[in-house]
Amino acid sequence: MTEMETTTTRLVPAVISPAQHAVLDYGVAATFFGVGAALWGRHRPAASLAFLNGAMVLGMSLLTNYPGGVYKRLSFKGHRTGDIVQAALAGLGPAMFGFATDPEAKYFYSQALSEAGVIAATDWNAAA
Repeated sequence: MTEMETTTTRLVPAVISPAQHAVLDYGVAATFFGVGAALWGRHRPAASLAFLNGAMVLGMSLLTNYPGGVYKRLSFKGHRTGDIVQAALAGLGPAMFGFATDPEAKYFYSQALSEAGVIAATDWNAAA
């Protein structure tokens, strides 16, 4: 946390470390790939969106300078920006891919909310 940011000024405590964030990221990527595979035969737009989100999360994870990162070209704070973009894609993707009112869209809406919670609860200033 910065000097200006204390536990009394944060709405959500920063309790997720870089290592914990990495574990969550790889789990999210695997889940997106699993959802994509499960939906492939019956809902191609949702499956495609799941694969796209999974690839984004996996790619950023491999490139991030945190435990579990392989190529470490992206700073942890830069990863935060990517997480925001990915959460927006998950939340807006069903409308962009034409299935906003289909039952399959609920997974993406809930994942976007979950991602927002992880972003809010991550300690982005922790040493990676």
